[in-house]
Amino acid sequence: MTDLQIRPGAAGGTTRTAAVRPGPLLALVLCGQFMAVLDVSIVNVAVPTIRTDLGASGAALQLVIAGYTIAYAVLLITGARLGARYGYSRLFQLGLAAFTTTSLACGLAPTTGWLIAFRLFQGAGSALMVPQVMSLLQRTFTGAARTRALGFYSAVLAGGMALGQVLGGVLVSADLFGTGWRPVFLVNVPIGLVLLATGARLLPRLPGDASRGFDLPGLVVLGSALGLLVVPLVLGHELGWPAWGWAMIAGSGLLFALFVVVERAVARRGGQPLISGRVLGAPGLRPAAAGLFSIMAAFSGFMFAFALHQQAGLGHTALRAGLCSAPVAVGFGLSSLHWHRLPGQLHGLLPVLAGLLLGGGYLLLGVLLGGGAEIGALPLAEMAGLGLIAGCAYSPLFARALAGVAPEDAADASGVMVTVIQLGQVTGVAVLGSVFLGQVDLPAPAAESGHALQVTLAVNAASVLVAAAFAARSRRVVTR
Repeated sequence: MTDLQIRPGAAGGTTRTAAVRPGPLLALVLCGQFMAVLDVSIVNVAVPTIRTDLGASGAALQLVIAGYTIAYAVLLITGARLGARYGYSRLFQLGLAAFTTTSLACGLAPTTGWLIAFRLFQGAGSALMVPQVMSLLQRTFTGAARTRALGFYSAVLAGGMALGQVLGGVLVSADLFGTGWRPVFLVNVPIGLVLLATGARLLPRLPGDASRGFDLPGLVVLGSALGLLVVPLVLGHELGWPAWGWAMIAGSGLLFALFVVVERAVARRGGQPLISGRVLGAPGLRPAAAGLFSIMAAFSGFMFAFALHQQAGLGHTALRAGLCSAPVAVGFGLSSLHWHRLPGQLHGLLPVLAGLLLGGGYLLLGVLLGGGAEIGALPLAEMAGLGLIAGCAYSPLFARALAGVAPEDAADASGVMVTVIQLGQVTGVAVLGSVFLGQVDLPAPAAESGHALQVTLAVNAASVLVAAAFAARSRRVVTR
């Protein structure tokens, strides 16, 4: 890739050019994205050690895991708007600095309370950093180069989810210098410092658009709605789905409806809504986003239930469980990078066909593992195939969702899409985790755990069939 000249234009408030090296820039921002995704799963395997070292209760441990996800999901759209106002590169660096600093604080936390607080701030740092990744990709790459960049982005999402468990198992097992669980956080610090130094040289100096308003009422209402939704989804299955959780979910629905009313009022007054009508009206964005939500719910829910089955049903170590999950992530990453090399006449139908095949693949895997069989070569090969198919459903649908978005709306669109994906992951873990745990009390014999996994995979299949229907709808909208 050669250097590009980016002209921010009206959205950036200037016509000054900024030289960009696309290859190094892509590597830089995706490393930041990878760290943010990794930290969703890397902590899971450290939970027993944290419990012993800090004397943490079960509820406190759940907050250590969930606090990051809650802050991350709730603040993503806010982070996108801040990036548009103050500059994507500046907010990426600020978010990365906050993430790196709070990772150090987490690794040095003296008590469970401090660790929970630092995890919340770590999630907030990710929410500042991650939306800028998509905005920078949208502003830097066009045409085939953008398709490839989005493929790398998708591969990072899948790889981070799987590698987090593997890396967490390695670091905890190594017990470096007797530090136990702390390296799962401290590993971010040297990487973050290198990225900060590199970003100071590589990131384009795109100024923000000072005219972009905050839409404070929209921020408050949407943030509250997301919080009321995400908190019970994250904590519900651990706490037995208490009544207050259902009340929060119902309240979130009311606030989402209020958010629509508030945004329309802002637009009527000539203000700048948090999510503009242009973004939501982009051809194919809404059905594509719904399809992506269903795909990520199925994918993340499967990864969660499969990890539980391995560790509490088959007796695998966390490291072995992560390695057995790796073929799915590898397949997902490979197809995300190379799906565009398939014949062009297949691209339009690819998400639909992949969704249908994925549904059948989940059912087949349930047959292979439903009796509690050990995970041999055939299931591993089938999971690699599942990853390949999932990438062929996800990546072209993601590209389709953003294809009709104007460059000046890149920040808002990135906030929406990243939030949709994150909510899909949270919902998948909550719903499919509850389906799995509702079938069996862990730890359990392999056969009972295998049956629970089979039931969960049947629900997974239904989810991806829904995704295929939305993918078909998005294709009709785009080609109309």
